Amino acid sequence: MKYFPLFVLLLCISCDERKRTEIDPQNVAGDLAIYGKSNPEKEVLIETDFGNMRIRLYDETPLHRANFIKNIKEGVYDEAVFYRIQYQFMVQAGIYPKELGYNIPAEFNKKFIHKKGALSMARSDENNPELQSSSTEFFIVHGSKYADYQVETELENSGLTLTGEQKQIYMTRGGYMSLDQQYTTFGEVVEGLEVIDKIAAEKVFEEDKPLRKIGMKISVVTQ
Repeated sequence: MKYFPLFVLLLCISCDERKRTEIDPQNVAGDLAIYGKSNPEKEVLIETDFGNMRIRLYDETPLHRANFIKNIKEGVYDEAVFYRIQYQFMVQAGIYPKELGYNIPAEFNKKFIHKKGALSMARSDENNPELQSSSTEFFIVHGSKYADYQVETELENSGLTLTGEQKQIYMTRGGYMSLDQQYTTFGEVVEGLEVIDKIAAEKVFEEDKPLRKIGMKISVVTQ
């Protein structure tokens, strides 16, 4: 009988726990739907040096929810950082330029707008007519508050429609309207909104690259 050192056994156990779920690029929706059924969590915590953000993921965007939970559980975001910052626009994070070999079908929903604190997936602008999302890169909206005439002008120029409540949100909470129906919003910050202000205020070079490393720890909230 062969005996293995304890550290080897522990390493194997660790590998099994972080085993990646294979997603077929030709069946992304199907594979993520299956994963989502057995992994129903919809709250995550992002811990930073600036404070913590608790985020609720939407049931109405099941593929994006499942993909985000999968990335967290499987360690994809273990080395994630905020690598792009644009004040009054958004803070972007992930493991750029690493991708997972697939894109996520868009899940646009008029219920969800890019208000301050909205969680959305980034995407490529090239060769992407269906506006599919990145498998790893995400951003949180910082934005700014709109005057009533700015809301109406934006709606007229974009062809979008908003409810009265959504208009009020853009005027009182702020956000970035031109992202609506262009990027999939799949969650929102429900605690720690002020953390976005702190990150967005960080000094940058070359327009949007933070001068210092802004790391994070992302975990799934199970309670």
